[in-house]
Amino acid sequence: MGRTIDGRLAYADLLRAVATIAVITLHMAGSQMGAVGVTTSAWAVFNVYNGLVRWCVPVFVMLSGMFLLDPKKGEKLGHTALRILRIFVALVVWAAVYALANHVATGGVLSWAGFKSALWSAVLGNTHYHLWFLYMIIGLYLVTPILRAFVRGASRADFHYFFLITFAIAFLLPTLLRFRPSQTASLYLSRLNIHLVLGYVGFYVAGYYLKAYTIGRVAEALIYIFGVAGAFVTICGTSVLSQRAGALNDILYGYMTPNVAAMAVAVFVLFRYVLGISDERDRRRRMSGVARVSFGIYLVHDLFIMLLRALDITTLSFSPSLAVPLLTAVVFLLSFAVAWLLSRIPFVGPYLT
Repeated sequence: MGRTIDGRLAYADLLRAVATIAVITLHMAGSQMGAVGVTTSAWAVFNVYNGLVRWCVPVFVMLSGMFLLDPKKGEKLGHTALRILRIFVALVVWAAVYALANHVATGGVLSWAGFKSALWSAVLGNTHYHLWFLYMIIGLYLVTPILRAFVRGASRADFHYFFLITFAIAFLLPTLLRFRPSQTASLYLSRLNIHLVLGYVGFYVAGYYLKAYTIGRVAEALIYIFGVAGAFVTICGTSVLSQRAGALNDILYGYMTPNVAAMAVAVFVLFRYVLGISDERDRRRRMSGVARVSFGIYLVHDLFIMLLRALDITTLSFSPSLAVPLLTAVVFLLSFAVAWLLSRIPFVGPYLT
């Protein structure tokens, strides 16, 4: 599972490929949840698919952290700046593409003026919903040199303390406060003002930790137990809360919740220690090929979801239990083809995929 191909970690490539499919599954399952009642069987199916893959975004962050925080890389600030530039260019370009696509989808006409308007809208930050991920990644890249310095000097106990504070401040307390607001607890959180452990930093550092350190059998088993419990809470808890509200209550869908965090860590550890990838070189090369353009697949995939919607093909067009995986496969294959073609464009490709 730790073998490399072309200098790449095989299990990381496999996990990146699976996480890419999970993102598409999440968007396909969630696309029609608001169109059906929470008491219907279709909604229940969407909830199961949606709940089972909520780990995908945190795992992407963990995959970035496992490599970029490695002190052995010896990356200079200039390299970090170039990485941020690449993401920013991709953000502006794809934001303009989606702005133009939305313009056409709502009856607009393709024109130079429309393109300039879309580009300017992208520069101003009016971007398509799934591009939020790029802003967050840029933020993590900005603090990567600081976090790498922490990782370089941290002991294992230091990591454990960091994760304890992160879990309490960024995951547990905010989630509990959404269920039962407390002015006193909120005031203390506000006055403590511990921004270092907020956001996705915990996942980012956890990715490096789980790569660099070996965990024991007991700890591994507990991680799987908590992961399964997290999936159960995500699916069943969302169902119960939504039934009570009469509409989707997505508190437990949040990426910064203990249940989703438990799922993400469990999936990462499962691929790290159990699944890995076979010794068959061709299979490893295929996974590496998908992993190389996974960012491009993420960027382009919603164009095909929009196209399916324009053709009146949705996860309600036939049995949702079949529609979600089937349409996910269609979108994935089309997105992979486009991302691969874009990646082959000289000079431009790396900035688009």
